[in-house]
Amino acid sequence: MSTEMIDPAVQPPVGPDTTAERIPGKQLSKWTLYTRRFMRNKPAVAGIVIFVLMVIYSIVVPLLTPYKIDDQDFMNLSTGPSPEHWFGTNASGNDNWLQTAVGLQRSLMIAVTVSVGVTALSAIVGTAAAYFRGRVEQITLMVIHFLMVVPTFLILALVSNNAGGDWRVISLAMIFVSWFFPARVIWTLALSLREREYVDAARYMGVPGMRIVLRHLVPNIGSLLVINFTLGIVGAVGTETGLSFIGFGVKAPDVSLGSLIGYGAASVTSAPWLFYFPALALTLLTVSMALVADGLRDALDPTSAAGGRA
Repeated sequence: MSTEMIDPAVQPPVGPDTTAERIPGKQLSKWTLYTRRFMRNKPAVAGIVIFVLMVIYSIVVPLLTPYKIDDQDFMNLSTGPSPEHWFGTNASGNDNWLQTAVGLQRSLMIAVTVSVGVTALSAIVGTAAAYFRGRVEQITLMVIHFLMVVPTFLILALVSNNAGGDWRVISLAMIFVSWFFPARVIWTLALSLREREYVDAARYMGVPGMRIVLRHLVPNIGSLLVINFTLGIVGAVGTETGLSFIGFGVKAPDVSLGSLIGYGAASVTSAPWLFYFPALALTLLTVSMALVADGLRDALDPTSAAGGRA
């Protein structure tokens, strides 16, 4: 049997250079892929830019403006926008530029607090009910279904009215009446997750039930929780605005977008700037968060074509 001789001059070189060529390109991480898909969604990018600018406005203006929230300019009572007062003043001479920034800041604080609380509570309750099954699941679903038929807005109005407009109490009340709807959805999703092999493996290894819920079930619905959190901000802002508009939410001396809009609506014909500027801030806030939520949904959904290919 003959052996074919190979000329060493034509043999492919062996060394680090060829090894690097044979290794495929670095695989994208999951969050890098999500970020790229999100950044391809131009409306979503515009939404997050608007939201960031509004957050900066709500933080920076109260720190840099020469006025305080309760300062009165008696030389400019209910005057329109001017170089001295960019958004005009109200009947008491308060600067509407500053009040809109403070109202936006308060509405954001309420919205983020409520959205974080609702997202965390609904995730834990929904996944725990699915995992533990039996009586725990039955009682949890019974409570959820009961709360779903309770007139939540009436409860919010009564609690916030008795709280004297304290935004912390209003936030807690909003969390209490908002967690069960997403918890019901999360429970439905967790029914399939509890049958996965890694859950069975953790159970057989003696891992406590709540640790399985927190370390295995909740992280596997992270994409849904991110979207729920973003949409929760929109819903919380709308609820707080509605409460404050009818006089059951944040009360003076504190202000929110809802209370400013309610105050401006009473004088929309004589002093329209008191209504339109807070209303514009509310519109930009809700629209921007809706665009961000839509972009996150497309970026986190592998079946969506809106985010393009990686």
